[in-house]
Amino acid sequence: MTKYIEISCKTACNRVNSNFLPFNWDLNIYRGCEHKCQYCFAVYSHKYMESKNFFDEIYVKKNIAECFEKQISSKRWKKSVINIGGVTDSYQPAENKYKIMPEILKLCIKYKIPISVSTKSKLILRDFDLFAELATLVPVNITCTITTVNENIRKLIEPNAAPAQDRFNNLKEFSRTNVNTGIFIMPIIPELTDSYKNLSMLYKTAKENNVNYAVTTILNLRGETKINFLNFVKNKLPHLYNKIKSHYKGAYVNSTYKKHIYNILSTLEEKYPLQEKEIIYPNYEKPDDQLTLF
Repeated sequence: MTKYIEISCKTACNRVNSNFLPFNWDLNIYRGCEHKCQYCFAVYSHKYMESKNFFDEIYVKKNIAECFEKQISSKRWKKSVINIGGVTDSYQPAENKYKIMPEILKLCIKYKIPISVSTKSKLILRDFDLFAELATLVPVNITCTITTVNENIRKLIEPNAAPAQDRFNNLKEFSRTNVNTGIFIMPIIPELTDSYKNLSMLYKTAKENNVNYAVTTILNLRGETKINFLNFVKNKLPHLYNKIKSHYKGAYVNSTYKKHIYNILSTLEEKYPLQEKEIIYPNYEKPDDQLTLF
């Protein structure tokens, strides 16, 4: 049973220093995530908490809206883009109880703050009107991570997340507004979600739902993620355990496999070209070697 632990934070937004991500700030309302995605990269974040149970003990930053307004109302704030939920999903089931996102969005509207949000939940549609209003003022980006169209696989690897069709429906609804929409096909899991059929359906459905762009990443197995994921495969998919491990020398897939996947993705990008609308975020400090995400 999920346990909610209410805590206070001193700062709402944390500085992000990255040569890949197109934002400089990250805001996370919750620590821990109820979606229980077996490949989750963020499980490391509980190493520094009293609890080690990332999926069942959710820390709720009850005063985060207050801290957020204090931070963005400062004369020193440049109205830089903020990524909301970069570590844990802001629309996980806890949000049904705490309803903190509407407070955050209302502040973004008040102070005209551009944002990027990613989710695996259909709960985001609850705040449709707030997102639509904000998108008339500043750039707004909403992305849904969708790894597979196979619901049997989805239920195994993302047991508490919304079905893929619900996530596509999120993007379809927001495409009717000024919101820029995207799909994260990530991670691509060797032997499980990497078939041409699955990846092709993801691109095809994204195009049918007016998605603006797609971002792809092959599963990396680092730290706690490697331990959790391989234990999951050994217990639930033992017939794939050795096959999946064979693609990895360490934390990353071997070059032969990577080339194979990128050839498939290149073919699909040509077959199902998306709009690839780029957001020009204000006050974004872009490094010289920055990769373009949007």
